[in-house]
Amino acid sequence: MTEMETPIARVRGLGSAREGGAHWWQERQSAVAAFLLYLWLIVSLVRLAPLDQRTMVEWLRDPAAAVPMLLLVWVTFRHLRDGLQVVIEDYVHEEGNKFFTLLLLNFFAVGAGALAAFAVLKIALGNPGA
Repeated sequence: MTEMETPIARVRGLGSAREGGAHWWQERQSAVAAFLLYLWLIVSLVRLAPLDQRTMVEWLRDPAAAVPMLLLVWVTFRHLRDGLQVVIEDYVHEEGNKFFTLLLLNFFAVGAGALAAFAVLKIALGNPGA
């Protein structure tokens, strides 16, 4: 603490990263959103009679299923990226390695999330007669 630091600066707790609790708060919000969406998924799957491919495709073609599924994909990969980012920032100390590892993490999270979203959209918007 510097002598020029005010009490409000200590309360805000921004620290050297100037980020404070924003990242922590975003992780908690995405965790709650993921929990609720996974709960929705489990309840939805239990309510479906057979869990065969035809039933799943028909279910996912309904916008009431496809939209929450897309949100689930987004929240899952966002939460994964945020959590692993903290681990990397805490345990990878060499700046070059940290940058490269975070870059790989971001590419993976965006790529895998896009692939999962594409799969959901392909089913949801696919040919209804197929």
